[in-house]
Amino acid sequence: MTSHATPAPDYTRYTTLAISRRGPEGQVLDIQMRALNGKLPTAGHAGHRELAEIWRDVSADDSVRVAVLRGEAGGFSGGGDLAMVQEMSDSHETRVRVWKEARDLVYNLINCDKPIVSAMHGPAVGAGLVAGLLADVSIAARNSRIVDGHTKLGVAAGDHAAIVWPLLCGMARAKYYLLLCEPLSGEEAERIGLVSLAVDEAELLPRAYEVAERLAAGSQSAIRWTKYALNNWLRQAGPTFDSSLALEFLGFAGPDVREGISALRERRPARF
Repeated sequence: MTSHATPAPDYTRYTTLAISRRGPEGQVLDIQMRALNGKLPTAGHAGHRELAEIWRDVSADDSVRVAVLRGEAGGFSGGGDLAMVQEMSDSHETRVRVWKEARDLVYNLINCDKPIVSAMHGPAVGAGLVAGLLADVSIAARNSRIVDGHTKLGVAAGDHAAIVWPLLCGMARAKYYLLLCEPLSGEEAERIGLVSLAVDEAELLPRAYEVAERLAAGSQSAIRWTKYALNNWLRQAGPTFDSSLALEFLGFAGPDVREGISALRERRPARF
């Protein structure tokens, strides 16, 4: 009999993600965003692209039932590389390419048919935070530091913010945290409903793997179809997301982002 199983994707092509397997028959895919600078995982050109692409591979891999996303070294994610942000402000072609990747990151996560568990520790910012909060089960260390820094940089809070924050924690709190770039701990994020669960940092990975293994042992059709149905809430907000992302990238062509970049580099308050 001829086998029609889809060959597993080539995960070795990823350079900013360390990918391994866990559990019986390797059904849990462990995805670690690498801290290439030794401090925090940072989304440069390759990292941003790979974080968008990986979810297509997870969805296509018949041997995978669950994916776990985590960071390396000092935190979950450190936001976008400033050199890439500078290039986006200078180059229309770069803006268009990164806009497509940012769009794909959100929609690929939503449409991935396998459940995704995130384990957030330390700082959780930028493209990594997109994946962390859009994960089906988001787990944060109580002392983690979650912040959406778009308006501090001088651009609209696009990415995942408009599509999911109001649904998770309500419009009033979403506006407070997004307009002011107010940081919040994992403990506070759990209290307001922004994440599924907050635990002590020492318990973070064990709990994430425990949840992943329970999901991998369950009825795959029931779990995947439940995810698909629930994510229709996010699909309904697609036009809101699309407009927020377009406005964010319109801002990358404006004057405020240049002051935002300078302020971050010079470690001073921005003067908009």
